[in-house]
Amino acid sequence: MLDRLSVDRLVDAAERLLGQFGSPDSPQLLKSLHQAAEELPDQLIRAVRRRFTAAGLYVLRGLPVDADLEPTPASWAVADDSGVLWDVTLLLLASVLGHPIGWRGQQDGRMVNNIVPTAGREEEQTGASSMVLLAPHTEDAFHPRRADLLLLCCMRNHDRVATTAASIQQTSLSAEDIATLTRPVAPILPDDAYTTESDQIPVPVRTLWQTPEGLRLRFDPAYTRLGDADAGYRAAYSRLESELARVAQAVALEPGDVLVVNNDVVVHGRVPFQARYDGTDRWLKRALVHLPNRGHRSASEQGEHGYGQPVIDPYCDEG
Repeated sequence: MLDRLSVDRLVDAAERLLGQFGSPDSPQLLKSLHQAAEELPDQLIRAVRRRFTAAGLYVLRGLPVDADLEPTPASWAVADDSGVLWDVTLLLLASVLGHPIGWRGQQDGRMVNNIVPTAGREEEQTGASSMVLLAPHTEDAFHPRRADLLLLCCMRNHDRVATTAASIQQTSLSAEDIATLTRPVAPILPDDAYTTESDQIPVPVRTLWQTPEGLRLRFDPAYTRLGDADAGYRAAYSRLESELARVAQAVALEPGDVLVVNNDVVVHGRVPFQARYDGTDRWLKRALVHLPNRGHRSASEQGEHGYGQPVIDPYCDEG
């Protein structure tokens, strides 16, 4: 639980930035985030920069987001200014951890995405779905510049709809399966949340790789072309899916909770639920974080084309 004084300072900083620059996506606001984050209380910074356990995630609690909260938007496209104070607050937390990043091809390039059920998209494998199990996946697994950390801030969750999470570091895989899944065999394609198409030829990628800190994974079965793989690879992939299901946990976020996920260790998803579309449905905000000094991915990934999806990184000239 974040202490009240630190939370008050955090929200005050977000209010000042929003008042000065007017939008969470203002280039001037984004450039000001790190200075503002450095001025936050040391106690807050220490709490946010918690060390990961083998579970690869933790929850920050204590943001007062349930006070006078507007109705859940019907879709991200009509969210407009819904909860923008919490967009900036989440970006500040992201800036305590690293560099916030975004995608020009997703949700009109907004740095913070609204995750809400959307009528007509109930059965998609995207955050807009509701009636189907959102399969466990690495966030933006298709891209070499995917986030190192994923932040999910709960705005509303009356029905206690659970986010699912499973850590590769809690699985038990044979050395043979690990060696098989380390080979770049099957491509991962961009998911349906991206609005632009690419004519780039799909590139096979590794599912697993070893680091000095343990196994890492790049996993998105709904968008992986396993038909390109041999029978042995598909069998090992299936055993990985089973292991991730075995160690999975369900996290029902409450308003004001921020789930912090190590995106190279943990796959996340969501259980099915029945959306009402009456302004009371589950509503999360999502922010992505790049850790400049992590250095855990191979040079081969940096040579991938990323299907032409440009990254928004206010602290990097690339993309």
